Amino acid sequence: MAKNLVIVESPAKAKTINKFLGANYQVVASNGHVRDLPKSQLGIDIEHDFEPRYITIRGKGDILAMLRKEAKKSDKVYLATDPDREGEAISWHLAAALKLSDKQIHRITFNEITKTAVKTAIKHPRKIDMGLVDAQQARRILDRMVGYKISPLLWAKVKRGLSAGRVQSVALRIICDREREIDSFIPEEYWTLDAVLKVDGEKKPLIAHFYGKGKEKMEIGSRQELEAIQAAIKGQPFVVGDIKNGERRKKPPLPFTTSTLQQEASKILNFSTQKTMRVAQQLYEGIDVKGNGTVGLITYLRTDSTRVSEEADASVRQFISDQYGEAFLGKATKTVKNTGKIQDAHEAIRPSNCELTPTRMKESLSRDQFRLYQLIWSRFVASRMSDAVYATTGVKINSGEYVFNVSASKIGFEGFLSVYKHNEDKAENNGLLKKISAESRLTLEDFESKQHFTQPPAHFTEASLVKTLEELGIGRPSTYAPTITTIISRRYVAKENKNLYVTELGEVVNNIMMEAFPSIVDVTFTANMEFLLDKVEEGDVNYKTIVRNFYPDLEAAVQKAEKELGTFKVEDEVSDVICDQCGRNMVIKYGPHGKFLACPGFPECRNTKTYFEKIGVKCPKCGKDIVIRKTQKGRKYYGCEGNPECDFMTWQRPSGKNCPKCGNALLIKGQKLVCADPACGYMENREQETEA
Repeated sequence: MAKNLVIVESPAKAKTINKFLGANYQVVASNGHVRDLPKSQLGIDIEHDFEPRYITIRGKGDILAMLRKEAKKSDKVYLATDPDREGEAISWHLAAALKLSDKQIHRITFNEITKTAVKTAIKHPRKIDMGLVDAQQARRILDRMVGYKISPLLWAKVKRGLSAGRVQSVALRIICDREREIDSFIPEEYWTLDAVLKVDGEKKPLIAHFYGKGKEKMEIGSRQELEAIQAAIKGQPFVVGDIKNGERRKKPPLPFTTSTLQQEASKILNFSTQKTMRVAQQLYEGIDVKGNGTVGLITYLRTDSTRVSEEADASVRQFISDQYGEAFLGKATKTVKNTGKIQDAHEAIRPSNCELTPTRMKESLSRDQFRLYQLIWSRFVASRMSDAVYATTGVKINSGEYVFNVSASKIGFEGFLSVYKHNEDKAENNGLLKKISAESRLTLEDFESKQHFTQPPAHFTEASLVKTLEELGIGRPSTYAPTITTIISRRYVAKENKNLYVTELGEVVNNIMMEAFPSIVDVTFTANMEFLLDKVEEGDVNYKTIVRNFYPDLEAAVQKAEKELGTFKVEDEVSDVICDQCGRNMVIKYGPHGKFLACPGFPECRNTKTYFEKIGVKCPKCGKDIVIRKTQKGRKYYGCEGNPECDFMTWQRPSGKNCPKCGNALLIKGQKLVCADPACGYMENREQETEA
């Protein structure tokens, strides 16, 4: 009979670890959390110092009974849940639910599921770290308070089962703020100018880019400026000036953290954050590798550290030396310090054994597993390799007072790029430059000019949102994916072609949160809360202190909002659309996906229709009404009610006025009215609407 019980979260993890331990060990899975706050109520005793009330999660009774039975038979119980706050909390809940004595509890953690790591952990058990547990308890209680206190208000305000969240509401605000920036952005005109030059003795022309006047870089802001420059240059010779040959070095990237892995997997593999974490979890817990049994292929996937263990560093350096040669070996180990606390017990995300190359693993992995493993493996190996070296050439060409530039670069030594080329700078290789000297004769054949307009800030993608959340100190590695998944599933945000767009519903929810709970959606406040949770983990702050300070302000804001927001409850608005089943005037209702038309005769008549809200502006093409429409995923745009006969549409709200220069519609952008045709460039101040 096994004398030692090892409890992990998942059956896959249990299967992998079971192969490393002998007959004296039995490895079982708890299937995640076993206790949590009750779903039907707040679950926090406000009157008794905010004591949380944990209950057994529905459906976990049989698992707990089995675990209790096995624990009674065992001399030691090893709690081998994940090495982070949530994993520590699961171990603490297991110890409480199984009524384990201090002598029985042996908490073990490992950063990778390999035979060496697991056996080393077994030899060095510890007690449960209450700093980690309390930091997780504080997060759970704060999130529960926000969700259970504010969500009913949203329900009352917008009428359907909406929700608020401490981190998700800030993420929504960040996306809404970006949308406002984009909507109010006024494009500015600029021009580029190239000189097409004939080099004596060469067939191929040399394209030189306009730089400026003397040593001053110049921007060309209009066609008039462009024509003035061209006129000044006309008849002037083009003379070769400075020729500079040099080299540029590009340093290898750092190994992955959770955030950077999610960003790169989104850009390179087109994975959502949720998919990245799901596939990485499979690689971490163990894959059945032909000839090796079940192997955990990567280290723990939730980390904000770029640290690498000495053993792993030595191993990968030996691998690089053997496979690529000494010249490809990086000289120094790079790490980066996080401004906040980094979970330095963790390492960067890396392969558990760099000898298990993607090529060797390909047959054992699914397509998604292979692509993600290849990305992690190549990034880690590249991080220990030498710089890539580019040979560069830059030539300045003078024409009167003005200067043109030509540059070229070519890889001289690949270094880490032999393994990891995803973010390689595009080398501009112009073979003609090798033949250019100070004596070269140049003749102007033509000018090539092009009009451009500055672009608004880009819409957030999942990758750029994760990057922004991390930079602002909001959330932790374990929260990025669920936060983004929640705001998309709630239909506050729509995802189209990687971009995230706020839906009408998202705007309504964000406006309520901004009005009634400004501190909850305040970026600085939320980042400071993460800092305090780190202090709880370190043992410097009692978690109840944070809760005691947070709750009174939240409760006061809720009570104030109940009074002030109560009068704004959305009522059913009667429309002029007649129900084609019973003849009644249909009413406008608000559902989880926005407004729709419904028959007031419900439940006798269940007729519903799509609702298109008129904005009081006529279509500039056909004269019919402009209405608010939505894409399939909920992104709002403005189109003609005569669609599909009339194809007018715009993402910005039309003002109802036409451009006096070209006749196109004038669109509302912040405090300006801007012509729908950017090439026209007409703009005027917007008249402020006054309330009657």
